[in-house]
Amino acid sequence: MYESILMPGGKKPELLAPAGDMEAVRTALRYGADAIYLGGPFMQLRSSSAGFDEEKLAEASELIHAAGKRLYVTVNCFADNDEIPRLAEYARFLNDLGADAVIVSDLGAVAEIKASVPDLDVHVSTQANCMNYRAAGVYRDLGASRIVLARELSLEKIAELRAKTPADLELEGFIHGAMCMSYSGRCMLSAFLAGRSGNRGQCAQTCRWNYYLMEEKRPGEFFKVDEDENGMAILSSKELCCAGILQRMADAGICSFKIEGRMRTPFYIATVVNAYRMLLDGKISVSEATAELKTTSHRPFCTGFYLGDPESIAPDTRGYIRDWLFVGTAIEDSRDGRLKIQTRNPFAVGDEIEVVSPGKRALKFVIESIEGEAGDAMERSAVPMRILTINAPEGILAQDILRKKA
Repeated sequence: MYESILMPGGKKPELLAPAGDMEAVRTALRYGADAIYLGGPFMQLRSSSAGFDEEKLAEASELIHAAGKRLYVTVNCFADNDEIPRLAEYARFLNDLGADAVIVSDLGAVAEIKASVPDLDVHVSTQANCMNYRAAGVYRDLGASRIVLARELSLEKIAELRAKTPADLELEGFIHGAMCMSYSGRCMLSAFLAGRSGNRGQCAQTCRWNYYLMEEKRPGEFFKVDEDENGMAILSSKELCCAGILQRMADAGICSFKIEGRMRTPFYIATVVNAYRMLLDGKISVSEATAELKTTSHRPFCTGFYLGDPESIAPDTRGYIRDWLFVGTAIEDSRDGRLKIQTRNPFAVGDEIEVVSPGKRALKFVIESIEGEAGDAMERSAVPMRILTINAPEGILAQDILRKKA
């Protein structure tokens, strides 16, 4: 066993996971999230595909609270005039279904929600760019119970903010996932180039595109750009991974560790939540956790601004690294050397498989046999969402995730 990650005073930080659908909710709960954040049908700052309608939101709330976990609902678009009057009714709806808090960016939205439902906790979103203790104090005076810190803050600055704010004001920080190459995500590039505002939940990820830089009227002046055989990406940041600095983050006063990714797959949710859960609980080392995190599709990792080094997020032209494939999900427990699975990506006899199971290091085995639903022998599976039976060791549980090297 390794050292658990603890706050000053001995409390363990909250592990906060994203969810874009019910499968992601169930996955996050199973793999050890303490709380889940998701979007409802109104002002949720992601595409509609990652938003829950009222019926699904109620279903998610019931499932999350039955597991003894917490639910935070994003209401973090910057509000238009005609949206302010709708917030009161929506806040009452969220409070009635049991939301533990709402995540809000817009100052007017914060005021409207607290005026309508004073007992509903408000977490101020990272989109609000809270950079200093004075701003944090103003939000607390408005009724906020938590600040999701601006991405641009170093651990040193966070510790100072913590020391100069009341102890009952909680601080939340991102520990993993994509980052915007802009001020805490407040970006107009997508709106300008694609007519889709990132501040209204419609980001086209234009920062991930490749660009050529030319200044027509300034001959002889050069902007230094790194380029390789893949092209040039001057706006697309690396991806956040804080596995190695969690204790320092806790020491600085961050009580909630947030994973980005409401648009991510269940495979991503399972792997990332499981790795950080085991790391927080002292079950694996930093190097083991990092190796696990690298099995997901990701851009090159960095620690963002936490260590005071903005160069760490510098653009990287390698794009996404996809070294592993999500093979399938176990439908039932393995028994008698056999396992029924639902397939996702191709695999074949002879492939080495790893099993992602909650709270455990990956179990490895080699595929020796594949059977179709009619019992027919197969050498290879290439069709997703099929139900197949493979050989497998004991100890694999229903809903475990299977992966292999790409």
